[in-house]
Amino acid sequence: MSESSLNQSSFNQPAWRNALAGLQMLFVAFGALVLMPLITGLDPSVALFTAGIGTLLFQFITKQQVPIFLASSFVFIAPIAYSVQTWGVAAAMGSLFVTGLVYVLIAGIVAVRGAGFLHKLMPPVVTGPIIMVIGLSLAPIAVNMAMGKTGDGAAELFPYVDSLIVSMSALLTTVLVATLGKGIFRLIPIMAGVIVGYMMASVMGMVSTEAVANSEWFAIPNFITPEFNLAAILFMLPIAIAPAIEHVGDILAIGSVTGKDYTKNPGLHRTLLGDGLATSLSSLFGGPPNTTYSEVTGAVMLTKMFNPRIMLWAAAFAIGLAFVAKFGIALQTIPSPVMGGILILLFGSIAGVGMNIIVKAQVDLADQRNLVIVSTTLVFGIGGMTIGNADFSLTGISLCGLVAIALNAFLPQTKLEEKQSEEG
Repeated sequence: MSESSLNQSSFNQPAWRNALAGLQMLFVAFGALVLMPLITGLDPSVALFTAGIGTLLFQFITKQQVPIFLASSFVFIAPIAYSVQTWGVAAAMGSLFVTGLVYVLIAGIVAVRGAGFLHKLMPPVVTGPIIMVIGLSLAPIAVNMAMGKTGDGAAELFPYVDSLIVSMSALLTTVLVATLGKGIFRLIPIMAGVIVGYMMASVMGMVSTEAVANSEWFAIPNFITPEFNLAAILFMLPIAIAPAIEHVGDILAIGSVTGKDYTKNPGLHRTLLGDGLATSLSSLFGGPPNTTYSEVTGAVMLTKMFNPRIMLWAAAFAIGLAFVAKFGIALQTIPSPVMGGILILLFGSIAGVGMNIIVKAQVDLADQRNLVIVSTTLVFGIGGMTIGNADFSLTGISLCGLVAIALNAFLPQTKLEEKQSEEG
């Protein structure tokens, strides 16, 4: 079957298969989705609910054309933690509501200037390494989790040898099902990896179900109404630059995976608008800001399930499960090595997308200008370079994105590059 036929077949699946694929996408996003609110002191059930409604809003604004799932943004971990500690959760939510409106402003500029403006601003020599950083910068989290540590490697949660057995069983299962699976089984490599990994973890004594047994079946998430504090708003506003750049990279990544240019249809202005309004909507319920999820993009690439309706199912499951206390707690009992093994494959897939962009565009790395842009972007992003102070700083994806754009704008182009830019 050709690639185009395979792509089209994902749009002709029966509803129950789309629902199953949507549940799998939620499984992929779940670990990171709940980790962010747990770190920042927010309610993970609220994050699950707001990820669902945010994704639905995004799909409505983008006319159900982009297979993207929105959930908790890691870029905001440090500023939210500081804002919650300094002004309280309600004030932090108010600042995030205003931050979402910054996306709306950026979307307006893109709508007026057109997508061509962004193509010139971010050619393949810029977008390629940025997308690679999105995947590779997350690699230490996956590896640490696979070895039984916390995502940052600060603490050991499970014994090293046991963790490797569990994580590698989850990884191997995912790889085998993705490459050798037939029919329905080809659609659930990640779910299969989770199930096998969870079973292995249970045998190793890594799983504790005490919290599940002691919880209620259903509970309303702890929704919080935002308050608007000027100091908190002014502190949070500059942070919006970072996820906006990350959003562009994610949209280009999913476009490379599906073979479509989403910056033209439905348009980058619509995707930015959807992301921004989803963030503002999330804050109204006390949830973290939403962003397009690289993990889900990796899952889309792995499963070849390109139908955006799958994300509607994922959103519906997220909303429903936010009210099922036992299920939410049960998912949190999945040991980190299980997800670590699977994330190794997913994050690597994202890096592969970025590399493919550079190769397809025939970016000549023998050219010193191109080499400078790519190498500096990769080291800044993967190395964790930080510029700023305790009040505001740029690091990781946001910093390397700005650096790549700046280098491309100010380094003199060759005559050939100028001609290609004019033709583009």
